[in-house]
Amino acid sequence: MNSRQLITAIYTVGAVMTLAGAAVYVTRWPLAPWLYTTGAVLFAFAQICSPLTVTSFTLKRLRMQQVFGSLALVLAGLFMFFTRGNEWIVCLLIGAVLQLYTVIRIPQEEKKEKAGKNA
Repeated sequence: MNSRQLITAIYTVGAVMTLAGAAVYVTRWPLAPWLYTTGAVLFAFAQICSPLTVTSFTLKRLRMQQVFGSLALVLAGLFMFFTRGNEWIVCLLIGAVLQLYTVIRIPQEEKKEKAGKNA
């Protein structure tokens, strides 16, 4: 297994654990914050460690937004432990919106950059 496949596997496992932890949290299962936070850390680790081979300023900016979004997901996990309200949902929402935005915009910018090089 090469490093690219390993990062993809960590990314997938982290995403599934994060989703499961957030979904199960409403049942007040005591291990839900642990499940969510472990998944969020794996998800963030995979995104931070994935290679960046672009030189475009726009793609670098989007990449930093993506990393910030994954760190917001980790922060949401910490809020699950240390607060008793729904503050963690705000961090989850911020992280999810940033992830959604970057997952749409990065392929668009990569396609634009690739088309610019081929022209």
